[in-house]
This record gives sequence, C-alpha cells and structure tokens, in this order.
Amino acid sequence: MAALIDAVPALAAPIFATLADRKVDLAALSTDDEALADHIRQNVAGTFHPVGTCRMGSIDDPAAVTDTAGRVHGIAGLRVIDASIMPTIPRGNTNIPTIMIAEKLADEILREMQ
Repeated sequence: MAALIDAVPALAAPIFATLADRKVDLAALSTDDEALADHIRQNVAGTFHPVGTCRMGSIDDPAAVTDTAGRVHGIAGLRVIDASIMPTIPRGNTNIPTIMIAEKLADEILREMQ
C-alpha cells in the first residue's frame, strides 16, 4: 500500500479516507458473538518484531547474553545495543523502545568514559 501511495500520491487521500471512515460498533460486537468472531478474523493479525535474540539479564540467567548496560557476558569491550536485548516483546512497535535503549545505553557508555 505504501509503495502504491509513493508511486501515485493522488491515491493517498482516498485510501486514508477509506481507512479512517471505517467505524466499529463496539456495542453490536459485544452482543453478537458471530459478528465479533468475524471482526476478529478480518482485523487481527500477528506482527513480526523479533526481539530478545541477545537477551538482557543477570550473569546467572542462562538465557541472558548481556547485562543491563548491553555488555556481552564474558566478552570484554563488546556491547549489543538494539532490540535484540529486550527480554520480552513489547506489545507495540519496537521502534521507540529501541531508540530509548540506544539513547540510555549511549549515556551509560559516555558516563563510563569519564
């Protein structure tokens, strides 16, 4: 959809108007199990935000790769500072939490250098 809007900018307004005009009657969904099931089938999807491949945690946690400052356990001078150190998957998009991790750990690195 984004590529189509980039290719033909004039399509942006009608596409977004269609998406924004879509209304959900929560009262009706709460009283009609079949309508609710149909709404869920049509509107709920998984997301692909892999995180936790270098999980943050204490040295005695066998699943942890880094400490709370992103330092890799057992490897001096190596840090991981991205979404892979998140110990759990956030419910929302991972972009802002990843930026927060980078900012916070960059501050930690600067503090250690002083």
